[in-house]
Amino acid sequence: MPFEIAHPPGTTRRPGTREMTALLAGLMALNALAIDAMIPALPDIGRSLHVAADNDRQLVVIAYFIGFASTQLLWGPLADRFGRKPILAAGVILYGLFASLCAFAGSFPLLIAGRVAMGASAAVTRVLVVAMVRDLFEAEAMARVMSLVFMVFMLVPVLAPNIGQAILLVASWRAIFMVLAGYAIMMLIWSWVRLPETLHPEFRRSLNWREVGGAAWQTLREPQSRGYTLALTVTFACLVAYISSVQQIVFDYFRTPHLIGLVFAAIAAPMALASWTNSRVVGRFGLRRVGHTAAVAFAMVVLTHAAIALSGHESLPVFIVLQSLAMCCFAFTSSNLGTLAMEHMAPIAGTASSVQGVVGTIGAAVVGFLIGRSFDGTATPYLVGTAICASLALMLIVLTEPRKLFAPIQVDTSADPTPLMPDDLC
Repeated sequence: MPFEIAHPPGTTRRPGTREMTALLAGLMALNALAIDAMIPALPDIGRSLHVAADNDRQLVVIAYFIGFASTQLLWGPLADRFGRKPILAAGVILYGLFASLCAFAGSFPLLIAGRVAMGASAAVTRVLVVAMVRDLFEAEAMARVMSLVFMVFMLVPVLAPNIGQAILLVASWRAIFMVLAGYAIMMLIWSWVRLPETLHPEFRRSLNWREVGGAAWQTLREPQSRGYTLALTVTFACLVAYISSVQQIVFDYFRTPHLIGLVFAAIAAPMALASWTNSRVVGRFGLRRVGHTAAVAFAMVVLTHAAIALSGHESLPVFIVLQSLAMCCFAFTSSNLGTLAMEHMAPIAGTASSVQGVVGTIGAAVVGFLIGRSFDGTATPYLVGTAICASLALMLIVLTEPRKLFAPIQVDTSADPTPLMPDDLC
């Protein structure tokens, strides 16, 4: 018999697959909105808070990632002890409060501090969405659901910069943070009313430091978890570098600031389509076959793009086309590598998700920030940096499982209760 999920008092039915996917994606979108809606406002923030160096404006984005990494080791063990639902609610409430603080920040240091706190609060969604999907699904089924979550999540960057621009037409950059606070309230109510508790009772863990430390060490020691986490780290560094650099590339290099929303949409929309496609093909071809192929394609595309930039033939249409292709490959790669990293982590899903998230976020933020800070008025530093990262990710995959490249997955359920398939949620 499949494990029975408890559901909140007062609800007449559990959420079906579509509502669960939309709910999880909506929670993940708290992060995308907090990052991407800021992009059009960076020049206004710099002028309003007297930021002297243009490159320092990138700290508005990077500070969020630093905060995002700082608390993941806290949220995971707490969720493994007290359950997913109450810990998620606490994080979302804090996110809304710190978004309000940012809205009223009178100085750039205070804004940066608020952004760090926002990221620290929003980290609960990254940890618990991954943990909840791992609670409910196995192998290709997990990859399909994660792909659907990321499909909706990837649509947010299509809208977020345009939402930011629309707000700036009628209000100051501070209003963007108030909109984020309002969205947090909406997600808090929806998740509290409709989200079931997904933690398996037999996997509930204590907060004893030895037990938590042992679970964290197990996550780092297990070869597949370690290898794919590192590969995912340098892969995500490409995304951080893109988010940090794209405003300056479009504004200062291509001199088309009025097209920033269109550029975001043209690049993010194919990512959403790729995530949806992944949810359809991964069950047929397997995690490794799809994920490894995508990693190879990702490296080839970004290496080609870097070569074009170095040859002096870069243009805005070329940038959009090749960047959208690269982000399509990124969507396939990230969904499947993340699933492979969690494959053997079911008994410690919350802590494992935390550890992997900390390593991935800090590593990606540092590398992405270094690439972003190297902006010299052209797209070349960004493109060369991402080419190096994609090549390194492919190398790490090969080193992690040299004998299983492009192989179909072998599901190990020996330590896991019968996982729920999508139809079991309906």
